[in-house]
Amino acid sequence: MTQAALVGCDFSSSPTRRKPIVLATGHADAGRVVLDRLVALDSLPAFAAWLAQPGPWIGGFDFPFGLPRELVEHLGWPVSWRECIQHYAGLTRAEIRETFAAFCAARPAGNKFANRRFDRQAGSSPSMKWVNPPVAYMLHAAVPLLLAAGVHMPGLHEGDPNRVALEAYPGLLARELIARRSYKSDERSKHTPERLIARKDILTALEAGRTRLDLRLKLTNAQRDTLVHDASGDSLDAVLCLVQAAWAARIGPPSWGLPEELDPLEGWIVSA
Repeated sequence: MTQAALVGCDFSSSPTRRKPIVLATGHADAGRVVLDRLVALDSLPAFAAWLAQPGPWIGGFDFPFGLPRELVEHLGWPVSWRECIQHYAGLTRAEIRETFAAFCAARPAGNKFANRRFDRQAGSSPSMKWVNPPVAYMLHAAVPLLLAAGVHMPGLHEGDPNRVALEAYPGLLARELIARRSYKSDERSKHTPERLIARKDILTALEAGRTRLDLRLKLTNAQRDTLVHDASGDSLDAVLCLVQAAWAARIGPPSWGLPEELDPLEGWIVSA
């Protein structure tokens, strides 16, 4: 039987050559996660084409797979996951922004956004947030492509068992390693020595296996240099998602490490 490839994905809802979707591909080897290569995809069609390739692979993808149940029910949208995603995919970004802004405007300060059940414990942004970061647009761009590609999304959608897609969140693992220290920025003026040191500290901890996921990352010297010197953090985020995918792969089907109480509309972040 062919060993499944492992994949971590740092996603952009409007990818370009300068700001591509980054995939970290690798494999498991005796308790280690070996990074094989980094792949840059500069368009959504390129991402769709990659998803359509035959497996086996298990991937952790850094974008939300579902919307908050509270929001969906308030708006009167379909409460079955597939129908909800299809409805959402039919909206424009302007319609999403207007709808979500109106929802937030009617709510008290400090509780503007609806959250999924696990967002606060994972430290993730509400999946309805359309700015800083625009995860609502990431969901809108990416999840319909997962659906169209026929991949398996445990707890949400039965698909090809040789292509398993899980929602990952690099910030969850990064915070375990360096707490609230910042390690990345898309702004050149914020490419500071402190952030570079933080990226080095994350990689040192991952290579030593100092996480609750109990996996050690294996890198070449050249790969480590690439990850350290990518000040945007996109390559490192893809690798953090790769490690989360490896943890899920070690547990395997049917749960892939997801909890029994997973809401089949909202989904769950792997290892949260």
